[in-house]
Amino acid sequence: MKRMLAAGAVAAAAAGAATVATRRKVDHIRKSADPYPLEQLSQEPQGETSYVERPDGTRIRVVSAGSGPTVVFAHGIYMTVIEWNVVWDTLVARGYRVVAFDQRGHGQSTIGSDGISTSSMAGDYLAVLEHVDAHDAVLLAHSMGGFLAIAAVLDVPGVAERLRGLILMSTFSGDVLRGAPQNKAQIPLIKYGIMQKIAANDTVGTLFGAGLCGDNPSPAMVQVFLDTFRAADHRSLLPILEAFTIEDRGDRLSEIAVPTIVLCGDKDTTTPPWQSQRLAESIPGAQAWWVPRAGHMLNWESPDAIIEAIDDLSRAPIR
Repeated sequence: MKRMLAAGAVAAAAAGAATVATRRKVDHIRKSADPYPLEQLSQEPQGETSYVERPDGTRIRVVSAGSGPTVVFAHGIYMTVIEWNVVWDTLVARGYRVVAFDQRGHGQSTIGSDGISTSSMAGDYLAVLEHVDAHDAVLLAHSMGGFLAIAAVLDVPGVAERLRGLILMSTFSGDVLRGAPQNKAQIPLIKYGIMQKIAANDTVGTLFGAGLCGDNPSPAMVQVFLDTFRAADHRSLLPILEAFTIEDRGDRLSEIAVPTIVLCGDKDTTTPPWQSQRLAESIPGAQAWWVPRAGHMLNWESPDAIIEAIDDLSRAPIR
């Protein structure tokens, strides 16, 4: 009996210590400095809004602004065009035309009869490029957006021909569970609806959002990610989440002929650096750009690196 009581006391003490440590970590995140204020990160990019009507009934929202060389942005899973609010105005001021779209099933874009799949979503890329009459465009694709961009370039005739450059940011060609303990833990929780429930708790949600950032997660970044994550229709997006784990185009990366920069934070645990290393080593002539101390959300953690990569590919001669 005494041993049982002692064991219980030890367990309770350990649980209490863990709770205190968690609260301290969350308090530290919430008190951290915001490189960009919440008001800015909460605002969608401003521009002309139009819609692409797909044959299956899907309606894709497109936002565009500026004039000059075209840059097309493709966001990651559970996000929207809001991802690009920090770099948007800077690129317009530098003489670019910027285009962003909500992936099907995200934001204001709907899901038609073809549903959510790699092939249907990759096909949307060509429709967007045609809609904005993009030629010699730079396509910057983040996370899921990069996974789909690889599929679009490889499998959708006409996509590669409209690009002068490809920036694969914090992304992968598939097989997202390999070498990624965070994904192994979180994807099943999302699949069964558990992560959505626990992320509704502000303390757990803060830790979840901070896990996408590098050494310096800011409360504004975490909050805006959580807002979009909580608003997403997770059930409808399960097929593409599943595709991340069962599909892999790694053995076809050598077929990509578009000049490519692979951009990755060296503290990214959602897309571990080995994924970016494989992309850079397998795509002919690709450059690997590593962002120190940054995580998965380079759109807010390191917008200067994004702008530099866009400038680099826009100045490069067309192959």
